[in-house]
Parts: sequence; structure tokens; C-alpha cells
Amino acid sequence: MEELEQEKQNKPTGSTPSEKSHYIQGLLTGLASMMALLLVIFLVVWKLGFISVGSYQGSGTGSLMSQEVQDKIELLYTLVESNYYEDVDDQELVNGIYHGLLEGLGDPYSVYYTQEEYEDMMISTTGNYYGIGALLGQDPDTMVVTINHIYDGTPAKKAGLKDGDIIVEVNDMEATSMELSQLVTHIRGEEGTTVHLKIYREGEADYLEFDVERAQVDIPTVESQMLTDEIGYIQVTEFSENTPEQFENAISDLQSQGMKKMIIDLRDNGGGILESCRQMLDVILPEGVVVYTEDKYGDRENYYSDEDSCLDMPIVVLVNGNSASASEIFAGAIRDFDYGTLIGTKTFGKGIVQNVRQLSDGSAVKMTIARYFTPNGDYIHGVGIEPDIELEYEYSGDTESDEYDYMADNQVVKAIEVLEQ
Repeated sequence: MEELEQEKQNKPTGSTPSEKSHYIQGLLTGLASMMALLLVIFLVVWKLGFISVGSYQGSGTGSLMSQEVQDKIELLYTLVESNYYEDVDDQELVNGIYHGLLEGLGDPYSVYYTQEEYEDMMISTTGNYYGIGALLGQDPDTMVVTINHIYDGTPAKKAGLKDGDIIVEVNDMEATSMELSQLVTHIRGEEGTTVHLKIYREGEADYLEFDVERAQVDIPTVESQMLTDEIGYIQVTEFSENTPEQFENAISDLQSQGMKKMIIDLRDNGGGILESCRQMLDVILPEGVVVYTEDKYGDRENYYSDEDSCLDMPIVVLVNGNSASASEIFAGAIRDFDYGTLIGTKTFGKGIVQNVRQLSDGSAVKMTIARYFTPNGDYIHGVGIEPDIELEYEYSGDTESDEYDYMADNQVVKAIEVLEQ
């Protein structure tokens, strides 16, 4: 436009009508050409996605299903489709929206699962799967994943992994980048294939690398033995679907060997299925409420032990900072019923309950739906349960030995002392 104005100003005065006509025609032609050029530039820039952000006038605060939010999602999709440097999978983007919706709650225990992730996650509740045979735990704040227990005769044991190892990477994926139930879907896989793990082990100068072959793993969630002529020991590593049956079988077996007093070890037990925990408490406790939950509306649901059975013997329950969720329900009920002694260190402090709901397309949502309370009404989320006898763990046995010496475990020894008083 500046050049046109200069041309206009340089025209001689006293021009003829013919000259003025040609001048006006040229001016209009130039304007049309300029508008066409600007339109082409606009379309090119729009296609590349450089002005679309500026054209969006939304505040970013619309309700979830508002037109504003839908428009912004369409805008973001256009930007990705136009500018992302690689081809994208539309279904992965859609899954990302679903995952992100649940992540927006800020609750590490509320998660969206694709159909494949849900199927893999459900495998773990049966105790049978193609994996490595390691019990994992995750800190919900740092997302750090720790191996709490290596089962005997499993690929993890054969590969040289140890209790206490911290998983840094799984097949080049950072372990802290996802929730534990999602991470384990990458650890499990087809029988005979391998998973690559990068491990931090205390005392080692560098990370350790392991290629662990996946195999059929039948995980026992309950292990038991007699420690003395009268004292039986039962370790419960998690509360899965088959744990109550294993627990009852262990009690019956130890009673046949003369058990009159019992140690229940819930150390490093990160929890599991609430109903499994209730069934196990029902075996031990007299009639009463063993735990209750309340949702955001204040609606209460009680979980009971009935009057049909009751285990009449002295009991010690071992707990530590990794005893969480269902483990704390169990320990809290034993404490509130005054049915045993808690020994160890303060528990984790997870006092919320999740529900898993499968959707019609095979995907699923795990969501925190309620708070739980011990029988006496204690809400222990973020607080934990203090043991009756505070005792930090010490092991005086041979740490290189494959056999664990329970008489070198100071917390087990203390439990025996209490039971023999």
C-alpha cells in the first residue's frame, strides 16, 4: 500500500480523463492482487497451525462437557496433526485423553485402563501369570518402585534380583512415569520373552542391568511354618482372591502341628482386595464390624465378622512402613478388637478404598470411592497405625544366604518373647 500511495503522489497534475481511467483501473487491479496474495498467505499459515492458537479465544475454564472445551480439544488435535514431527495414532491420543481425565483428580490411585491394561491388571488378582515373580510396591508421592519380595524358584530369584532393589527402568521406560498397575503390564508378557530392568541397589556404585525371562508364575501369597513347638508363623504378602483360602489352609496345617500361638507377618504387604481381608479377619475375630467405609455423601457401609468362627489364641501382627491399605485394615481390626499385639514400625497410612469398574468397550476405571475407618472410628489415611511395640527392623543373619533365618530377625524374636510371656 505504501508503494501505491507513492505512485499516486508522483502522478503529474492536470491528467486527462483517459489517463485517470487507466490509473483507477490499475489501482483496483493492484488491490485485488494484494487481497489474493494475503488470502493465500493466510491459508498457508493456518494450515501450518501458526495462527490457530491466537484465534482461539477460550478462557480455558469451561465445564468439562462445554462447547468451549470441545473446541479446544479440536484445536489441540489440529495442532498435533499439522505440526507433530511424526505420524500419530489417533486411538493413542484418545486413550491419552481418558488417562488424563483421571490423572486430573490428582489421586495416584484413580486410573483409567485400556482393555489390554485392564486384562493384564486383573491377572495379578488371580496369582497366576507370565511374569518374573517379584512383589512390587510404589510410593504414591515419589512414584519410586521397590521390590518388596522375591519369591523362591521364580525368574526374578534366578536372575539375581533382591528384596529392596529399586526399579529405575523397565525396557527403557522410567518406572516413575506411570502408576504401578500400568508398569507391571510392561513387566509381564509372553512366556519365554525377556524384560530388561535397570536396578538401583544400595551399596552399588552403578546401576545394575538384568534381562529376566518371563515364565508361568504361581504366586503363593501365604507362607507358613512352625517357629517353636507352640508358635506358628504365617506371612501374608498380599490380599488377592486366593489369599483367604491359603490363609485358612495354613492355619489348619499349623494347628495340626501343635500351634497354640500365632505370628502374622504383614510387613511389606501393600494391600489388595478388601473382601479378602474381611474373610481372613472373619476366621480370627468374634462377631462385629471389622472395618467400615464412608463415601462423599456420608453413606456408611459396614464389613462384618460373623459369630460362626473365632480363633482363640494369642496373636502378634508384624507391620512396617510398607504395610498399607488392606494390611492396615487387618492390623487396625486386631488392635481395636484387642485381639493381639502389633510389633514393628508405623504403617504406611492408606485409608481410602478403590473400586474397579469395567466399561462396555472392555476398558476400565479404578477410582477412589470412599474412606475407610477402623472399628473404633480411626481414619488413618496419611497417618498410619502406630504399633503397640515400636521396634526398627534388624537382621543379624547371613544376607548372602538363600535361606532366611527368622531367629535372626529381631522383630520375629520380639514377637516370640511377647507370646511366651
